[in-house]
Amino acid sequence: MAADVLLRVDRDQAFAAAALDAEIARSPQLDARDRALATELAYGSLRVRRWLESRLQRHATRPLDKLDPRVRVHLVLATFQLFFLERVPKFAAVSEAVSAVRAVNGPKVAAFANAILRKLAREAEAEVASLDLEAIAVESAPPWLFSSLAASLGDAGARAYLRSALTAPPNGICVYAANMRDAWLERLREAAPQGEFELGPLSAHAIRVRGAGRPHDLPGFAEGAWTLQEEGSQVIALALGARAGDVVLDACAGRGNKTALLASAVGAGAVDAADLHPSKLARLREELTRLARAPRATYAVDWSVGAGAVEGRYHRILVDAPCSGTGTLGRRPDLYLRRAPEDLARLSALQVAIVTRTADLLEPGGRLVYAVCSVLREEGEQVIEKILAARPDLELQPFEGQPAADLAKGESMLRLLPHVHGTDGYFLASLVKRPATC
Repeated sequence: MAADVLLRVDRDQAFAAAALDAEIARSPQLDARDRALATELAYGSLRVRRWLESRLQRHATRPLDKLDPRVRVHLVLATFQLFFLERVPKFAAVSEAVSAVRAVNGPKVAAFANAILRKLAREAEAEVASLDLEAIAVESAPPWLFSSLAASLGDAGARAYLRSALTAPPNGICVYAANMRDAWLERLREAAPQGEFELGPLSAHAIRVRGAGRPHDLPGFAEGAWTLQEEGSQVIALALGARAGDVVLDACAGRGNKTALLASAVGAGAVDAADLHPSKLARLREELTRLARAPRATYAVDWSVGAGAVEGRYHRILVDAPCSGTGTLGRRPDLYLRRAPEDLARLSALQVAIVTRTADLLEPGGRLVYAVCSVLREEGEQVIEKILAARPDLELQPFEGQPAADLAKGESMLRLLPHVHGTDGYFLASLVKRPATC
């Protein structure tokens, strides 16, 4: 299963999460441990793919990119097991990979794979206890990404950031009624004693979850008491400081997790949701109607062109803009292969366009929060500089909503970092529209 996921990522540029979900759905007979192993094999090998291929290439008599892609992914998976999975016997990792290669390409290529993997097995025996994970993390990142991270976070910060991406992050639960979070924590622990549940330290709505099986099978999900939402994503929605009676626009609503949290905050006010994709908006409305948090209106909008049918004035606007996603490397390691440096200029232009156009819909004195799941300056401070140049009626002001206000310590921009806050990586900025002058 893991090999098929890697093959689809390589050959079809598929998203790893979607490919893995499809493989698991095709194998309902697998128990939870096997599904967890397939996930760790696929995601873990993607996190250190460049390092694994570098180790393989030391012993290969031909370039890895000249091999049959199916052979290459089996070699990568075996090497990952040799160096990173202590509970998989090394002889078993080698044997399974060689058998798979033999089935794909015959005995000659299998002998080639066997020779390489046996050498690596001996090296792993000697090195595994003293592996420098930080160095492996840096080597696994494309050079352009490390350079950009270092320019954004400093060299030490970039290294710590990439090191944190080697570990799978927890899932997040958002309990809509924050005063019921403690009660739901205990109920979830009782329902899934094999899992690890803890209160999120940042969002008053958050519970962090590991090893609890399929979250959709846990109590509270079907009845809409909570939804799956990473804690940093909750912080973004709360950063807007939406209050009862506010009229709010979620300009890039996506699946609608932030829309639902905003709807909980405004009460008798209203939340409108916009997105580029009508299909996403249809699913959003269906799901949020089930949760009794449906938006007042939904709009299919291409903000790079204009505001479409969105009219009126909003007290607050959230722009969770399309971005490189490099704040989610621990959760989406295929981004190492998917992103290129030229993406940043294209995305930056789009981010500026979205904010400058949505600002037309913000009432004087209203607040706009810009956010991206990226920690790179190209999508953070540099975008804000361009926005302020294009829209002199906007100015940076400290966050109103908690916990962003406390985390930012009175500043108007904030980075959430996995190695500091335990969340995915984000950049946020708080902007206010100046009142009109006579």
